[in-house]
Amino acid sequence: MKIIVPMAGRGSRLRPHTLTIPKPLIPVAGVPIVHRLVQDIAKVLAEPIEEIAFILGDPAFFGDDVVESLEHLAQSLGAKPSIYRQLDPKGTGHAIMCAAPSLSGSAVIAYADTLIRASFELDKVADSVIWTKKVHNPEAYGVVNLNAKGEIVELVEKPQTFVSDEAVIGIYYFKEIGDLKKELQYVLDHDIINGGEYQINDGIKRMMAAGKIFKTGTVSEWMDCGNKAVTVETNAKMLQFLQKDHCQLIARNHTNQGSKIIEPCFIDEGVVLINSEIGPFVSIGKGTIIENSTVKNSIIQSHSVIKNATLDDSMLGNYVKYNGTYTKVSLGDYSELE
Repeated sequence: MKIIVPMAGRGSRLRPHTLTIPKPLIPVAGVPIVHRLVQDIAKVLAEPIEEIAFILGDPAFFGDDVVESLEHLAQSLGAKPSIYRQLDPKGTGHAIMCAAPSLSGSAVIAYADTLIRASFELDKVADSVIWTKKVHNPEAYGVVNLNAKGEIVELVEKPQTFVSDEAVIGIYYFKEIGDLKKELQYVLDHDIINGGEYQINDGIKRMMAAGKIFKTGTVSEWMDCGNKAVTVETNAKMLQFLQKDHCQLIARNHTNQGSKIIEPCFIDEGVVLINSEIGPFVSIGKGTIIENSTVKNSIIQSHSVIKNATLDDSMLGNYVKYNGTYTKVSLGDYSELE
């Protein structure tokens, strides 16, 4: 089994945090989004992963440190890491074809901007499984249309009349991903464009027209990381899940001087807490110092210094210096408020 991860986008909706760090490497509950996503997919697959292919953007932004992080992720799962580049953003279908040498055998394609919780078994009889989540407002999503056999016969984008309540979440299994490669090559060769780009859906629709059987795999949780507000919300949800799983969230070598921690919280190594109240739903990165502050429902990344602050529903980057009385903030790396 292979995992293909297109992640060449710049994450503009999560600025300023993505001005210096690609969105898939933003930490949620202490772990980069793409790391947590790939690890959770591997758990669902429950079989050896032979290769993980990452499709990155411009090397000036997705540099050596990003490549090293992703290679380590693949190797930690016993998989071969492969790095490809999508230098011209021409859509989801084009991104996948940038990894053409890896498009053979069984594979999962996963877009690295969401997190999941899932425990279903893949239907290995189907030619493909599209992962979905039941939603209350299907008109806001792309959804699947099913026949009486429970097979997907159509993909419908933001239906104005009810089609189904199963939204496509951007994770796909292919028994033979070479079939998708063949159809996406046709899309590229014949310049089939939707929304100004080459889309994965056009390759999938051609597979359906050729008689390939598509089924659904429904996840229990689908958590977005598209902007600051939903990323902070996802952080809180993930901390709750990890607490229920009895995961170690608070590093033993952090320093607590007269501070109160209201769990669940993630507190990384070398964090110093002085006369503060932390939590619930707070993630604090390595080496950060928080003094005389109250912080809840927030993400603070590494090596930042926070003093005299009351923070709620906030997200601060790396190497931030913050000293003030603001209550809702969104600060990128190296920002200073004193």
